[in-house]
Amino acid sequence: MTDEQSKGEETRKDPQKPPVSGRAMRRVRPRKRHLFLMISAQLLILLPALVAGWYLWERAADQYASYTGFTIRREEAPTPTDVLGSLGSLSAGSSSDSDVLFEYIHSQDMIGRVGAEHDLRAMFSRHHERDPVFALRPDGTREDLRDYWRRMVQVSYTSGSGLIEVRVNAFAPQDAQDITQAIFDQSLRRINDMTAIARADSIRFASTELASAEAQLQAARQALTVFRSANQVISPEADIQVQMGLINTLQQQLGEELIKLDLLSEQANESDPRAVQSKLRIEAIRKRISEERRKLGGGADMQGDGEDYASIVTEFEKLTVDREFAEKKYTTALSNFDTAQAEARRQTRYLAAFEQPTLPESAEYPRRWLILGLTVLFLSVGWSILVLIYYSLRDRR
Repeated sequence: MTDEQSKGEETRKDPQKPPVSGRAMRRVRPRKRHLFLMISAQLLILLPALVAGWYLWERAADQYASYTGFTIRREEAPTPTDVLGSLGSLSAGSSSDSDVLFEYIHSQDMIGRVGAEHDLRAMFSRHHERDPVFALRPDGTREDLRDYWRRMVQVSYTSGSGLIEVRVNAFAPQDAQDITQAIFDQSLRRINDMTAIARADSIRFASTELASAEAQLQAARQALTVFRSANQVISPEADIQVQMGLINTLQQQLGEELIKLDLLSEQANESDPRAVQSKLRIEAIRKRISEERRKLGGGADMQGDGEDYASIVTEFEKLTVDREFAEKKYTTALSNFDTAQAEARRQTRYLAAFEQPTLPESAEYPRRWLILGLTVLFLSVGWSILVLIYYSLRDRR
């Protein structure tokens, strides 16, 4: 069957359908939606991408990055006292110190301290007239400077090893290095301040203990002095030895008088004046021995105020023990205080830099191709979403 016969057959089947030529079948006319897609893609993707590329290569100022890296180290020395042992426990948390330092670098206090050394606003707003997107406004508020600081200063922290790495971007190589060096110096000062707080607490505690021990020692010595003045004794042991010597002497005299009385009893009668005198001496010596023994064991003391040597010795030993305990406590407290002062003069924490602040030679930022690629990607995604929304609404009509 020829082509003309087949066309005639189709015409007979559908008389209302106009005949289509071969050239018309090979040519497809673009519809309105195709034009809409092309125009919208050019407006929403191509044009913004061209504007972004022009700005990145023509207006965006070069940024130089300076790097530094450090970790917190400390000197650990064994301490003989509990006070400094507690100080060592405070110094043991290097990871927590790194956490504090990580947050401190982004804090307003760090910005203020670095800004006191360098004019951050002038450094960061150097190219604001040419590059208002990546530069800081000269009249920006403190909050604007804080937000811009967090854009330009990037801090990475590895919790396991405690390593902190800092990257600072600036529009001049020397500015980047100066800011990085200032951050390192202020971080070191902050670590020293944190250590000084622990040291001050240790010294204050040791000083309080020393003052308490000194007051206790003075009270013990004063009580012993009052006791000696009241009893008129320096050492009860010495008085007891004298008292025992006196009793021994009286015992010896008593024995001699008894022997003498026995001899007189054999030679004369009881009315002999010598025998009577001997008996009186014996009675007096026995009475004296009884009085002296009563002083040692009970009854009246040397002054007759109702206390004996046993009570005096007991009280004296108690006061002596209190004084010795106070002296030992004072010696220990004084040693603790001296050791705390010695530790306070040492720098137990410091920053160990494994990378000193670098001076950049070439600009690394802004990363123009990366920014442009991300811009095109997000514009394409946004355009695709709008197209899908458009067709979804069109199909529901």
